[in-house]
Amino acid sequence: MSGNAKQQLWAIANRLSLRAPQRESLEILDRLCELLPLAKDTDITQALEAIRSVFPSVTDFGERDFASLCFAIATGVGKTRLMGAFIAYLNQAWGIRHFFVLAPNLTIYNKLTADFTQGSPKYVFQGLSDFAINPPEIITGDNYENGRGIRSADLFGDTGIHVNIFNISKINAEVRGDKEPRIKRLQEYIGESYFEYLSKLDDLVLLMDESHRYRGKAGMRAINELKPILGLELTATPQIEAGSKTTDFKNVIYSYPLASALHDGFVKEPSVATRENFRAENYDEGGLETIKLQDGIRVHEHTKVQLDIYARNTGRPLVKPFMLVVAKDTSHAGDLLKKIEADDFFEGRYKGRVITVHSNQSGEEKDETVQQLLSVEDPANPTEIVIHVNMLKEGWDVTNLYTIVPLRAANSKTLVEQSIGRGLRLPYGKRTGVPDVDRLTIVSHDRFQEIVDHANDPASIIRTGVVIGRDIPDTPTQAVTITPTILSVLGIAPPPTPVDGSQAAVAVQKPLFATEPERRVAEATLQVIHREFERLRRSEDLKAPEVQQKIIAKVMEEIRPVQGELAGIVEQVDVSAIVTTTTNAYVENTIDIPLITVVPSGEVTVGYKDFDLDCSSVHYPPVARDLLIQRLTDNQRFRIVSGDGVVQEPHLENYIVRGLIDQDDISYDDHAQLLYKLAGQLVRHIKSYLSNEDDVRNVLQYNQSELVRLVHTQMNQHYMEKATEYQVTVARGFQRLSSSSAEVELGKNAQNFRQPVEDKLYIRSIVFGGFTKCLYPAVKFDSDPERRFATILEDDGDVVKWLKPPKDLLKIQYAEEDNYNPDFIVETKDARFLCEIKRASEMEASNVQKKAKAAIQWCERATGVSDKPWRYSLIPHDMVQINRTFSSLIQQFR
Repeated sequence: MSGNAKQQLWAIANRLSLRAPQRESLEILDRLCELLPLAKDTDITQALEAIRSVFPSVTDFGERDFASLCFAIATGVGKTRLMGAFIAYLNQAWGIRHFFVLAPNLTIYNKLTADFTQGSPKYVFQGLSDFAINPPEIITGDNYENGRGIRSADLFGDTGIHVNIFNISKINAEVRGDKEPRIKRLQEYIGESYFEYLSKLDDLVLLMDESHRYRGKAGMRAINELKPILGLELTATPQIEAGSKTTDFKNVIYSYPLASALHDGFVKEPSVATRENFRAENYDEGGLETIKLQDGIRVHEHTKVQLDIYARNTGRPLVKPFMLVVAKDTSHAGDLLKKIEADDFFEGRYKGRVITVHSNQSGEEKDETVQQLLSVEDPANPTEIVIHVNMLKEGWDVTNLYTIVPLRAANSKTLVEQSIGRGLRLPYGKRTGVPDVDRLTIVSHDRFQEIVDHANDPASIIRTGVVIGRDIPDTPTQAVTITPTILSVLGIAPPPTPVDGSQAAVAVQKPLFATEPERRVAEATLQVIHREFERLRRSEDLKAPEVQQKIIAKVMEEIRPVQGELAGIVEQVDVSAIVTTTTNAYVENTIDIPLITVVPSGEVTVGYKDFDLDCSSVHYPPVARDLLIQRLTDNQRFRIVSGDGVVQEPHLENYIVRGLIDQDDISYDDHAQLLYKLAGQLVRHIKSYLSNEDDVRNVLQYNQSELVRLVHTQMNQHYMEKATEYQVTVARGFQRLSSSSAEVELGKNAQNFRQPVEDKLYIRSIVFGGFTKCLYPAVKFDSDPERRFATILEDDGDVVKWLKPPKDLLKIQYAEEDNYNPDFIVETKDARFLCEIKRASEMEASNVQKKAKAAIQWCERATGVSDKPWRYSLIPHDMVQINRTFSSLIQQFR
């Protein structure tokens, strides 16, 4: 790679924020440009030999008359963005100006045109300053006849970039009896057809989206006639299907399959939903179809509530999910529409919320359906269910498809993969860590799992299973907001919902303020405290006379715009008295949880503690030489191929060390001794079951990336960061408690926390109430031991108050981007505690211990700035029994 080209490559990759597989594809393109002359007179046979010498997976150009290479990249990773990177790189590093982007259908054509248009939310060149000043000229199948394709894009010469975007039908279809499509007809202003003009360009590069669609004779012939200097193909399904026969592409130069995208977290996690002990043979076809639809609706409604809760709890935009139903044919689609919109199907709830998409639609009906389909992500679009008949293969990029109900025999492997692919894109760009937000659920049928397994052999892309009626409720649910107790005490929020249970519910306290003017002053008091007085060391300081006077003055300023209204309509309120009462109630209904910032000062040392590598999982056998060469070629990051041979490292350990020092977080100079120690342990382990050194070398070469990942992962478990001292800054001495949202069964009251839960699997779907010491009127528990622990807290005389903290209240960082939120925060007369209830078998797990260590450090720092000491307690679940006291548990497990 030349110095300038390399600089251009990394500049483009960084400015476009490319993901790892996109960067790797760009690196391969650079290698291609060094191998090929990039000219019309290139000998195809010589070009193929040159490419095969470095990329043995390329054995043929797929009947193209030019060098054409396929990048097989999983759906959801960003193929369109990669096309933009290809164009930018070829232009800036190699001076290529003319590009022809080919779409397989109208949907993808429209999407590509939008994404290549400046100002689009998904603009492919966003971040490239040169393209912002001089954007490429975009020529499409709708505007090429005005001559813009032959005009220069700038005023000072032929330096502008031309990007032609065409639907394949524009260049290979006959139009109403004419033998040539319009693009091949004579254009008087250039003296030839636009197609002929393009074919004579000496720097035309062809980019083919969904390239598996251009393998037919007509498409192949039209593409060859363009005579490009290079073809770049992109698809998630690099194979040709003819009946039951599937033929893999022979020109795949880079592969990033769905399994890799799943592993790296770029797409949703596909799951199969079924019913426990479900037996399909007990149902006829109609009955089986109905129960699949009903279960699909249950999954859909559950997902809708979970997305609502996630948006409320994080403040992120609300995602409106929809369900995709795959019908057998157009007649079946019509029957399904009637069934779903019928009055007896979920009380007619989906009437007007279903659309069908199939090839028989035309005219206004088709236009309206396409418009609804394209806007299905818009919350204002009422569509919740889309029924399709083989019409959504590709090019329909949505992020809010969460449920798929296949009701047709999916004989086509490609169709199945692409149907799943419609729902794999993540609405927030990356996984959130919330399973229901990150999961695509397929309501399975007889052959679906079989085909998915076959398509992704040896490892199925279906990673998890969910059971309707256990993991997903089969009763209607809703999202409810749980507000802190202080708000209902003041009368700002409604009183807690009634509590069901075998024991009498706790009496609801009468609100302190009954009139609207009083509540306005109380609410203003809380806002002023939060905005300007949480920097005090403790909440008790709010009661100090001088602080009270300041709060009263601020509250008077806060309510002044409505004071005239208050005075004119209702009786005058006593602002001072309301502020005092509100402050006292606030102090009584909060725990002083400081917001701490820890900044290392002095000399900071980062690195890895010495440890011994665990190699027990490594039992790789050697592979044949041809497989070895192919794997090393495909493995771009650690490629060690030179000509037709493999570069031999002088020491076996170097195969591992070489890969480790390529990691961004490992410094060879600082950790060479540890790296060679770990690599040596791994080599000795492989030698323990392989006596031949050539076989050991073979295993290290073929499995290099996996072995490097094994070592790197274990190193991260022993990462350390030390500073000579830490500066602890208290941003807030106490914090306002925020509201949270939860999913509850529709129409259900809270259950009394003292009432045992018979089916422990359902406890997460229950909201508990009836507390006297909790700072929230209602709570959801993740397990029954948590419920029992709450009972202990309520009954213990030493416990003053407690809560299950809302998300990110503490912000205890235990990993680079991960925060830890313990299960409980408890205040006694003498101290405050962070408590975690953990399954006994997981107590020594590395992740649990990392969190515990971080929590202990947080408690040490919080103790130094608080009026009471903080302690951390990690308690095994089987020790949480009703007869235990809180003090006995924390003494035993502190």
